[in-house]
Amino acid sequence: MKLSPHLLIPALFLFIVSGFIACNHKQPQVVIAISKATPNYVKWLKRADSLVQTVSLYSLPVDSALAVLDRCNGLLLTGGEDVYPGIYGRENDTARCDSFDHYRDTLEINLILRALERRMPVFGVCRGEHILNAVFGGEQFIDLPHDFDTSVLHRCTDYLTCFHTIYVERNSLLHSICLCDSSQVTSNHHQGIRVLAPGLKANSFAPDGLMEGIELEEPEGESFLLAVQWHPERMEAGNPLSGPLAIEFIRQCRKYSQSGW
Repeated sequence: MKLSPHLLIPALFLFIVSGFIACNHKQPQVVIAISKATPNYVKWLKRADSLVQTVSLYSLPVDSALAVLDRCNGLLLTGGEDVYPGIYGRENDTARCDSFDHYRDTLEINLILRALERRMPVFGVCRGEHILNAVFGGEQFIDLPHDFDTSVLHRCTDYLTCFHTIYVERNSLLHSICLCDSSQVTSNHHQGIRVLAPGLKANSFAPDGLMEGIELEEPEGESFLLAVQWHPERMEAGNPLSGPLAIEFIRQCRKYSQSGW
């Protein structure tokens, strides 16, 4: 029986992922779905655990991506374009945004809902934080330089020189992972959280008061969920707001893989 062309790629991805998680001592223990992968994110994860396998979902139809996600142990939501403001009720502000990717919005919303339903670990970076906040019912500043009184440079032409301080809330999941009250991070964003969604809490702030990280307010019995506005995948492993985050996310993914879901 021959597969039709539009089913061939999804079938191939399902075959690959099934192979990743087969019960074989030679197979890796953890497979992480990445909403849209780039080499930096893959390296960041593999730097923490060289046996981790990743699969990028962006090239798949939504239904096929969800089927692949069901065979993974965690979801990483990566940085990228602005989240379409119509998702959080501010469609009239589209002219003040940068570029959109409506397919990606649809894909990631569906991935988030499925991951939460399955209590799968979720980690968000930059855009990943923003779309998580939107899915939970929050809103964004459309353009920080115009909408938020800031003395912090949150976006630079050269992100490698764009660093600022982050202050971590002590009573937070983030603090329990990074074990620090503050550190330097690199960031590259012109949007940020304006209204924090119900069910989430801020775990870190920039010196200008902008929320920089979010997590569940009541995490007991729910997915491991953590999201940050900075880019840990572009930072040194020794930075407490980079390496330890990847290590803990992978630990939670491994724990999930053993939970029977």
